[in-house]
Amino acid sequence: MHEKVKIINISIRSDFMHNVEISWAFHELADLMEFKGDEFFKIRAYRRAARVISGLDEPVEDMYRSKILTRVPGIGKNIASKIGELIEKGRMDKLEELRAGISRGILEIMALPGIGPKKAAFLHQSLGVESLDDLERAARDGKIRFLKGMGAKTEIDIISNIKMIRNRTGKFLLGLARELALNLCGYLEGVSGVERVEVAGSVRRWRETAEDVDLVASSRNFKAAMDALAYHPHSREVLERSENYIRVMTWWGIPVELVTVEPENYWFALLWETGSQGHLEELAAHAARSNLEFTREGLKLPGDVAPSGGHSSEEDIYRSLNLSFIPPELREGAGEVGSALAGSLPELVSTVDIRGDLHMHSNWSDGAAPIEEMVARAKEKGYKYVAITDHSQSLKIARGLSAGRLAEQYAAIDRLNEDLEGIRVLKGVEVDILSGGGLDFDDQILEGADLVVASVHSGFKQDREIITSRILEAVKSPHVDIIGHLTGRVLGYREGYAVDVEKVLREAGKRGKIMEINASPDRLDLDEKNARMAVDFGARIAINTDAHDLKRMDWMEYGVSVARRAGLLPRDIVNTMELEDLLKIINRQRVE
Repeated sequence: MHEKVKIINISIRSDFMHNVEISWAFHELADLMEFKGDEFFKIRAYRRAARVISGLDEPVEDMYRSKILTRVPGIGKNIASKIGELIEKGRMDKLEELRAGISRGILEIMALPGIGPKKAAFLHQSLGVESLDDLERAARDGKIRFLKGMGAKTEIDIISNIKMIRNRTGKFLLGLARELALNLCGYLEGVSGVERVEVAGSVRRWRETAEDVDLVASSRNFKAAMDALAYHPHSREVLERSENYIRVMTWWGIPVELVTVEPENYWFALLWETGSQGHLEELAAHAARSNLEFTREGLKLPGDVAPSGGHSSEEDIYRSLNLSFIPPELREGAGEVGSALAGSLPELVSTVDIRGDLHMHSNWSDGAAPIEEMVARAKEKGYKYVAITDHSQSLKIARGLSAGRLAEQYAAIDRLNEDLEGIRVLKGVEVDILSGGGLDFDDQILEGADLVVASVHSGFKQDREIITSRILEAVKSPHVDIIGHLTGRVLGYREGYAVDVEKVLREAGKRGKIMEINASPDRLDLDEKNARMAVDFGARIAINTDAHDLKRMDWMEYGVSVARRAGLLPRDIVNTMELEDLLKIINRQRVE
């Protein structure tokens, strides 16, 4: 499908000003104005102009010289004048003025994953940070977690992302790779001639880490799509390029590959570029049994020059092989083709099955948002229930709640529930499993909670026997409903502790306990192997975000991806249940 031709440190710019270059000048202008706190309507107008310009079929420079630019919706006299500056002088005065007033260090902070202009301005104003070094120091000193809208997890993200950018090598967390992939997809979809773009590779298969980002585009104009990626501000240099393939290194340190194909070849290209290699080999072996060749170019009979084309979907390709559709999460060469042939693939859980989130933190402890805002966001998601599970008293660094504060919170939740319709807030707590054994609150306090999550937050370096016995004690407690993030790992930051996972899961299965898949992309704990083992032993699963702010409430899909890779069904997940059925399980656990 593509032949890679290496082009190192290529310069693509010519004397002609490309649409994509002009588009990104307006994107940058809007970002710098947002950092400076300029008027919202101006920022919005420049962002709209950037989108319009990238989607034009005709070169903007030709339209400018023909004096027809202002006929384009979204491009008025002011914007046309600025486009004229770029074309005639190769620069825009307003943009150069803003660039001169913002230091390189601030620009690097703005470019950091998850930051952007508004958050960079807030950090600069609140903490005086002027560089990545300043920002990293503030994060390590714990100065960010108490800022409005931030939190401890934001600090960890900042430290990890700065480290990643400096190293610019290795494997990258799924959440970060996917953020970059979706950003680029959204941009490329607006480029003239591009019909559709999707993420492929390990990111589409939702593996917890990725070595690069793979994209597949359907287009009649390969050059426009590849130029758009080459000129994108995230792109640091072009590493390889051929007629329909480009590989760039981004400023985030993550390589990105884009394969462009004719629309009739799109679905087969997407399947092939999604992989895995093991899955493609299984498909090739299966096709051979039907006297077909499964090649990069498509399905064909031996000796045929032209492959079959014109597939209408990936489902159509699998159908042509007499197979049921295999979801990307299962394409790992682990016998999934045989299961599809036998019709025994599981009906995997999906995000639409989720009814609520059972592990979230508010600004009563180390979360960034009030309970009311979190509940409002949950209602937007269509949830029927949520549990507020702020930290218990021993976790001082997270502003853990004393027994008195917990009682105050429960009273506030009771009052809130009186006025709510269509959703119920459960009174919860994330109680510490203490390093010396036992739980951070006594039984009487825990009895007052609707739901208790028990987690390890200290004593990470204890030996296998001690830390396992601590967790087993929590599993056996009639007051504990869910065991949170069992291994304690933080991907790319901290290895899991030496817990005997199988022993804990066997005990949880005997007692019908609920084990958590923590959906935070830097945890994904349980992983798919342990989630499968938990269900096989008879334990139940809750997929929770452990959200500390509103944005992280959107991370449910990462936890669902772990469950899907584990082959789990909706019935295996307790928060796919209606509230009444969920509470029956919790109450039954406590009686048993």
